[in-house]
Amino acid sequence: MQIVQPRLALIGAAALLAATMLAPGPTIAFDGTPQSAENADKTPLQIFKNPEAALRAGLEDFRSGDSRSGLQALKYAAAGGESLARWKLAKMYADGDGVPQDDEKAYDYFEQIVDNYDEDNSSAREEAVVSSAFVAVGAYSLTGIANSKVAADPMRALEMFQYAATNFGNADAQYDLARMYLDGVGVNKDAGQAARWLHLAAEKNHAEAQALLGQLLFTGREGVARQRGLGLMWLSLAQQSSGQDKKNQWIADLYQKANAAASDTDKQIAALYLSDFKKRH
Repeated sequence: MQIVQPRLALIGAAALLAATMLAPGPTIAFDGTPQSAENADKTPLQIFKNPEAALRAGLEDFRSGDSRSGLQALKYAAAGGESLARWKLAKMYADGDGVPQDDEKAYDYFEQIVDNYDEDNSSAREEAVVSSAFVAVGAYSLTGIANSKVAADPMRALEMFQYAATNFGNADAQYDLARMYLDGVGVNKDAGQAARWLHLAAEKNHAEAQALLGQLLFTGREGVARQRGLGLMWLSLAQQSSGQDKKNQWIADLYQKANAAASDTDKQIAALYLSDFKKRH
């Protein structure tokens, strides 16, 4: 079976924040620690009423193109416990977007979100951010980060993916968890368990999950009964969902191979399943 390499799956997040008035507050340095006037950066640092106000200011600064002030404000907000600020900074460092690419710093910010999450005192607006952070920490833990303190730890990756998959219904986590069962990384190989997680993600239009589920069903495997028509349907959906991005060429290849091997009956059954899927979605 063709399996793509693990990747850091990140999802978007948004926050609705109540408006507050800005007022003088403590000056915070770029590293998030208090800074006195004597050793302040030559460029004046912004002053914020509270972390929430800093978050709003930082996001607005980035929208207006002021990345330096935006970075300062987000670090203030992150140091004050704002999950969205931590997530934004983590994503910036992971992607090298406006800052030098640094997976270790990205991991640290994602881990802060995970470590400070309290499911008994969480808000709905933070759910996407927290869910994404669990997946990201899992992805980094699965492979480790070269030349850093973050070593490969499949058991922690399994814990992170399971939590996000079960508690948040996160499709990326469900897919990554399925991959662990397919590859036998951190767990015993179990195609049946993998298929169950893939199905949950595939129903959410997760293209990679649809492709792997389709291949599993089309070819069959120990623990997964062969259902060529249903498998072809999932592969067809995966191809449609994946678009023209070159990184998804493997999905197109799987579909084309299965379609070439499918009988007319397989294709007719796939069409019926596809019609039913579209009615449900």
